[in-house]
Order: sequence, then structure tokens, then C-alpha cells
Amino acid sequence: EHLPYKQRVRGSNPCAPTHFKSLSFSANSFFMTYTVYIFHSATLEKYYIGHTQEAVQERLRKHLSNHKGFTAQAKDWEIVYTEMFSTKSDAYQRELQIKAWKSKQKIKTLIEQTSSSATSEHPDL
Repeated sequence: EHLPYKQRVRGSNPCAPTHFKSLSFSANSFFMTYTVYIFHSATLEKYYIGHTQEAVQERLRKHLSNHKGFTAQAKDWEIVYTEMFSTKSDAYQRELQIKAWKSKQKIKTLIEQTSSSATSEHPDL
């Protein structure tokens, strides 16, 4: 026996329409940013390059937690570089570009150029 239309469960029932209250969001509510990051470990004297949608500090915390993988080899990782992108694809392409360098010196140069430009733009730093 079927329930009358008004008594049917809504939302998961494909026959009955789902009604949403009108919600208002600012234009930036759905703007996602993606960050390419470089971590450095002084103990290993190595860099780790990745990208994330979450906060970079949270990503670092996860890398420092107990897990298996490359970053588990040391517990002194620190953020030395970040670069923001509006799409995941752009962030991933930049990550691959930096990884393709396979050069510590080129990565150091990138980090130094970013540090010096930030300092020159903000004399208080």
C-alpha cells in the first residue's frame, strides 16, 4: 500500500521532489584554493613536494604524525615554500613541474627568490 503523496519520505525518494530552503552564500563560499607546498627536513637534508586543498599547517601535522611513507623518516619537517592555485589541476601541474627539476639547487633558488621578494615587498619582515 502506498502512502499519499504528501506523506512520502522526501530526499531519498526519487519520485518526490526534494525541497530546500533558500540559502544565501557569498561569492567566495565555494571558492576553493589549492596549495603547492615544499617541506624541508634538516635531518635528512631533503625536500618533500606536494599539493593540498586543506590548510598547509594541517597537512604538515599529518606528515609529522605516525604513519608509513617518505616523511615518516624524520620528524623535523618544516614549511619552506607555498604557492596558491584556484584549481586542483593547476596545483598538480605545478607540483609535477617542480618535482621534474630533480635539483636541490633549483628548489633552493625558488625558495630564496620567494623569501627575498616577500621581504622586499614587506620591509617589516
